[in-house]
Amino acid sequence: MGRKTEVYAEDGKQDLVITREFDLPLEMLFKAYVEPEIVEQWMSTKVLKLESRKHGSYQFETTDPKGNAHGFNGVIHEFIPNQKITRTFEMENTPFDAWIEYLEFEKLTESTSKLNMHVVYKSIAQRDQIVQLPFAQGLNWAHNRLQDVVGKI
Repeated sequence: MGRKTEVYAEDGKQDLVITREFDLPLEMLFKAYVEPEIVEQWMSTKVLKLESRKHGSYQFETTDPKGNAHGFNGVIHEFIPNQKITRTFEMENTPFDAWIEYLEFEKLTESTSKLNMHVVYKSIAQRDQIVQLPFAQGLNWAHNRLQDVVGKI
């Protein structure tokens, strides 16, 4: 599969736009973000809590190669099945402030769909720090895993 996650980071802005097309029906792409068993597989993380609903929250934990646990959490502000999730995202024990993610799910054909993400950070400096990390590569890797895992369901 030649698809790739695109990350658009305009200079002087505190946001990112991320897009990715998947060879998955819309409903399956959406499930990949809301069903704990699927999230654990493609994100390679432990889902401690995932309340897929408006005013729900989530908590994930990932262990690095040295055995250190890293937590991620947030609150879901908007939840429209197969269409939209608006949520905060916070990396615990890091210098980064929480940010907000607008995820929109789009049907392209019966067997393909697209994820559009708009991520807004507290500041331009924070956004630039995130972009300096291997962020785009990690996101593309995760989306490739999502395609592989969900494609086999």
